Amino acid sequence: MGKTRKTYDINFKKKVVGLHLKDGMGYNTIASEMGIDKNQVRRWVNHFNAEGIKGLEEKRGKAKGPGIGRPRTRLEDPEIKIKRLEAENEMLKKLLKM
Repeated sequence: MGKTRKTYDINFKKKVVGLHLKDGMGYNTIASEMGIDKNQVRRWVNHFNAEGIKGLEEKRGKAKGPGIGRPRTRLEDPEIKIKRLEAENEMLKKLLKM
């Protein structure tokens, strides 16, 4: 089995980034005091510098586009399904004529 990933809330991340940017503490010092990895501190600081507060928000588990994410659980509207199937049939008829 893989490692379980720990999720930190945005207030904790802001505190860590603030220690580096405002107080001038180093990555290693912050990491040892807060009990996290120094690379995680560096990553959060880089995200904050690039995107601001939005960079610290959790991005895992969010779909980024249509068709990505969980499959549909609701059935398709019958009228829409009929139109889609008719369009597929027309396309297949054209392909068979070639």
